[in-house]
Amino acid sequence: MKTPVLICDDSTVARRQLARSLPEDWEIKLEYAVNGEDCLDKLQSFSPEILFLDLNMPGMDGYQVLQAIKERNIQVLVVVVSGDIQPTAHERVLALGAIDFIAKPCDASKLEQIIDQHGIKDKAARQRLALQLGEQLDPDIRDIYQEITNVAMGQAGDLLARLLNVFVKLPIPNVNVLEVNELAMALRSIDQNAATSGICQGFIGGGISGEALLLLNDSSFKEIASLMNYEGEITDAVELELLMDVSNILVGSVLTGLAKQLDVGFSQGHPVVLGQHREVEELVSANRSRWQRTLAIEISYGIEDHDINCDLMLLFTEDSLKTLKYKVEYLLED
Repeated sequence: MKTPVLICDDSTVARRQLARSLPEDWEIKLEYAVNGEDCLDKLQSFSPEILFLDLNMPGMDGYQVLQAIKERNIQVLVVVVSGDIQPTAHERVLALGAIDFIAKPCDASKLEQIIDQHGIKDKAARQRLALQLGEQLDPDIRDIYQEITNVAMGQAGDLLARLLNVFVKLPIPNVNVLEVNELAMALRSIDQNAATSGICQGFIGGGISGEALLLLNDSSFKEIASLMNYEGEITDAVELELLMDVSNILVGSVLTGLAKQLDVGFSQGHPVVLGQHREVEELVSANRSRWQRTLAIEISYGIEDHDINCDLMLLFTEDSLKTLKYKVEYLLED
């Protein structure tokens, strides 16, 4: 079946040039709109799955079209094609829901790269991308996730503080819906240069599932061993035992704290060692296939006056998002 595609530009030359730049092997049904108002009409009558949209047009411009698409909840994937290449313009259109931006004059190879990158020749990929765009985190829901995580990580921090007799610094948790590429970037940003050891542990319960990923900077092991009064040689086996101890405390107590607030019970799988003494980049590359689109909650623990850095990420599966939202929405009720 041919993909319905709409090109909106007030310039006849620009419309034709863009049409000629589309991949020849892409089976499409093509329509044109000559301005913003015409575009909104065609979105209703033609129902395209892909819209290539100019920004600077007389009357209703591309920004206003994007705003109208957002307000009317029109299901269409938008690629902006514009001569306005300011970084701010790029940021604005992405914030308004466009999936990408390409500068005029349109380069055929760049256009095909964008089409392939987003997989929009494939109907299933288009539907999945459209669903993702409609499921971005509502600010109020993000605030709730942060608040219940604050409670859970406080309980975990208290256990760790009592075990090591230290003061645990508690951060504001980071909450985002991330694609696998964005998740990889988030993990790499933890510490690009330091050697790291990591454990992953699955959990499931009440229609919610995911994995808890714990990363411990290798420089932390010596100080953890000292705080736990360990006086022997710190071998790889000892470090693994220490990693497991920290993981059991933080992962177990955080999940218990979340489960109580969500009124579910989590069953935890056996912890899996992702690697020892490796850069985060290596851990990410080796385990990339494990993670897809996810709700990611990142907690970075620190110990006052000690060189101990521990990052815990809770990665909830895409299938869990609706259940999680349902579980927490009651907290918004008056």
